[in-house]
Amino acid sequence: MMGNYSIPTEFILLGITNVPEVKVVLFVLFLIIYLIILVANLGMIILIRIDPQLHLPMYFFLSHMSFSDLGYSTAIGPKMLVDFFAKDKSISFIGCALQFCVFCYFTDCESLLLAVMAFDRYMAISNPLLYTVNISSRVCYLLMAGVYMVAMVDALLHTTLTFTLSFCRSNEINHFFCDVPPLLLISCSDTYVNELIIFIVFGFIEMVSISVVLISYCYIVLSVFKIRSSEGRWKTFSTCSSHLTAVTIFQGTLLFMYFRPSSAYSLDQDKMTSLFYTLVIPMLNPLIYSLRNKDVKGALGKLKNNIYS
Repeated sequence: MMGNYSIPTEFILLGITNVPEVKVVLFVLFLIIYLIILVANLGMIILIRIDPQLHLPMYFFLSHMSFSDLGYSTAIGPKMLVDFFAKDKSISFIGCALQFCVFCYFTDCESLLLAVMAFDRYMAISNPLLYTVNISSRVCYLLMAGVYMVAMVDALLHTTLTFTLSFCRSNEINHFFCDVPPLLLISCSDTYVNELIIFIVFGFIEMVSISVVLISYCYIVLSVFKIRSSEGRWKTFSTCSSHLTAVTIFQGTLLFMYFRPSSAYSLDQDKMTSLFYTLVIPMLNPLIYSLRNKDVKGALGKLKNNIYS
């Protein structure tokens, strides 16, 4: 019995599909998506760094969101792409724990960042004259330090609890990366504490993030209604549209993924949802902010002119 409860040296990731024709199509599709993620997010970070017009708190936080998008997509994307055609789809126990920890860390960072960005928009709209004073460089760095610290504590907590479980049933993970739900399915330990901690700790982070977003936007709406001209109202509120879109997509997907009833859990559905928020959302975020933001489009235009001049 003691042998059955030994720690496995590796896990086998079963991936998305075993159909050869589908594998080729998915590989090409996800390779293109991952390349877009790299180019778009790295481009956003570099653009914000080199253009003085974008040296504002809003874009400071946006560059960190691009970094988070790069972080959790890179923790999963390359390994998933290699496994489409690899004979050996194994991942070491340490590698699996590290992949999950990095993924959890950057996912938490993004969730908290969306709340910080909502607060930043509230400060910019409610009192624009004191905006640079209230959201100074020092405040920005303190907020980011808090985001990274909370994310690290949460990631280490979930990783420790998950990878101290006993995996005696199988070392095959019916997924394309090391995530909590499929790992709990192959554990022979009592997973009640793990599920409870996910619900309490991760649920608390999500509740705080969503509450900050909702409260911030309630005050933003009140501030917008005080603007007399309809053009001014629309211009002010349009600055928040990109952020609202990102919040809705990201938080909606996370809530569906981790807080739906266990009776509604499906591995195939889980894989499709995971693909959406690990690859599609990191691709969409920089596109949403660049296509719907005049400052970013202006900075891109200047950079293009400088390159061709």
